Amino acid sequence: MNPKKKSKRKSPATIFLYIILLIVSVATLYPFLWMIAASFMPLSEIVGGNMRLVSPYMSWDNFRFILSVNTQFPRWFLNSFIVATVGTLCNIFLNTMAGYALSRLEFKGRNQMYYALLALIMIPSQVLLVPNFLLINSLGMLDTYSALIVPAMVNIGYIFLMRQFFINFPSECEDAAYIDGLGRIACFFRVCMPLAKTAIATQAIFIFMGFWNEFTRPMMYLRTMSLFTLPLGLQTFQSRDAGQMWNQIMAAASLTVIPIVILYFVFNKYFMIGVRMDGDK
Repeated sequence: MNPKKKSKRKSPATIFLYIILLIVSVATLYPFLWMIAASFMPLSEIVGGNMRLVSPYMSWDNFRFILSVNTQFPRWFLNSFIVATVGTLCNIFLNTMAGYALSRLEFKGRNQMYYALLALIMIPSQVLLVPNFLLINSLGMLDTYSALIVPAMVNIGYIFLMRQFFINFPSECEDAAYIDGLGRIACFFRVCMPLAKTAIATQAIFIFMGFWNEFTRPMMYLRTMSLFTLPLGLQTFQSRDAGQMWNQIMAAASLTVIPIVILYFVFNKYFMIGVRMDGDK
């Protein structure tokens, strides 16, 4: 018997594992696929208890209604995109610079600052809701995008991630940059940040998702409907119609996941690498 053909045979345990993974994948993906299918169906098909993915009555009517000016969905989509994009960019620069400073710079109190950040990360975010609201209110930032972006411009978890990355960062890269005449700031932006793109892409995906899916803070800080983000707008849209427009809600929810999917596919290769530093420079 050819040993190569024998090595390709799957053991019963492996086949059983594949079957389990297939079942879990179907159970995970089916609700998502049904949401997309339901976005093309009339309300009668959804409330009838039918879970099929194909219907003879499918059309684009739900999307036409959602994208009309009267629903304010396009405005909510733009609001979420602005908040998530600006918040993600601020986090990328500030978290990366803080992680670099805590790992590569020598200054008094560096370790104490690091331990203080680790202590702060243990505080539940729910405990800070009321103090943050009072502070935002006293600063006159209620009902503005600043109330959503400024308090979340820095994330301790991703500062820790970037610190761990730069601890293992090869010092030879910085030494070569200094020999070429670059200063500390130029070395950071022109050498360290480009080589940290795997870690930056990883935090960018999760930070963008956090801003995009945030519901609690917009509910607390925003009052004007035209300033609502998507999660708050969809909740308002659902409550206003007493849950009688599930077909339009499914269409809106389907459109909501598009930026996340695009972001994942764009940064997928960096995300899979994670925070591992490759040998290639």
